[in-house]
Amino acid sequence: MIQLNFMDLNEEAKERLFQRAKQDVERQFGNNIGQHAKRGLVNYEDTITAEAQRRLYDYTYVFRI
Repeated sequence: MIQLNFMDLNEEAKERLFQRAKQDVERQFGNNIGQHAKRGLVNYEDTITAEAQRRLYDYTYVFRI
């Protein structure tokens, strides 16, 4: 079994996984973050991006070779 972490990937793969992480965060927390953004408490895009970056290392990646 080969184990890779996020830092072992090329830039294209990192960007693709980051975009998926952002989509996942939006799906899970988009409504709550949107409500806070409407009240002026947070910036929506910045919060989604920061949360996605934090979660990148928590995911388990499966690659087909």
